[in-house]
Amino acid sequence: MLQTQDLTVRFGGHVAVNAVSCSFAPGTLTAIVGPNGAGKTTYFNLISGQLKASAGRVSLNGHDLTHLSASARTRAGLGRAFQLTNLFPNLSVLENVRLAVQASMDGAHRRGLNLWSIWSDHAALTARAHNILASVSMSEQQEASVASLPHGDQRKLEVALLMALDPQVYMFDEPTAGMSHDEAPVILNLIRALKQDKTKTILLVEHKMDVVRELADRIIVLTNGTLVADGQPAEVIASPVVQEAYLGIVKEAA
Repeated sequence: MLQTQDLTVRFGGHVAVNAVSCSFAPGTLTAIVGPNGAGKTTYFNLISGQLKASAGRVSLNGHDLTHLSASARTRAGLGRAFQLTNLFPNLSVLENVRLAVQASMDGAHRRGLNLWSIWSDHAALTARAHNILASVSMSEQQEASVASLPHGDQRKLEVALLMALDPQVYMFDEPTAGMSHDEAPVILNLIRALKQDKTKTILLVEHKMDVVRELADRIIVLTNGTLVADGQPAEVIASPVVQEAYLGIVKEAA
């Protein structure tokens, strides 16, 4: 279980995230919504380690992650996808995924590699990379350079990299941002497929409320950095407490 306890960050006199306490259980997809400037992405950055908290803590399965770097949190089981793709543009699609697979290997196993084992290990890495590309329908593009891919395929590849890391927690920050109406369903289908694994926890920041209604098992609402609602989608959307923020999101997504 992922937990934040009184998680807070201040920028000068401005409190961007204000003592947010929340738990996220395996087998659930939680959508984090709110108007622009509500603190959604900042909250994500605090969880994944891109920002250092002013107060509070982040834990996963009882282990305190608060003082760990972003890369150490990834190794601990947090997988983060960004609004902008975070890929190696001059490498091929297959090479990107293979590097992610290699990064997911146990550190002791990596240290144990030697000249005699590296070829069989390389073959195993490549085989797993091929399987992941097949699962995201990108096998035919495996030799293409990432820089040559359209935006929608780059977003698909970023999901493939997350899958290669095999995290306990998937974190998607506006996964359909910048995608066309035709491209977005591909990413949403990948997230639907990830939801089938009930051992995984999924967090989703998304402005498009039709996406939130369809995918979310739970919604939390942030306004001015404060958690103002938490519950099942229909219950939260209907709550008078969040109507103003919710209507703002609808207008923004329209």
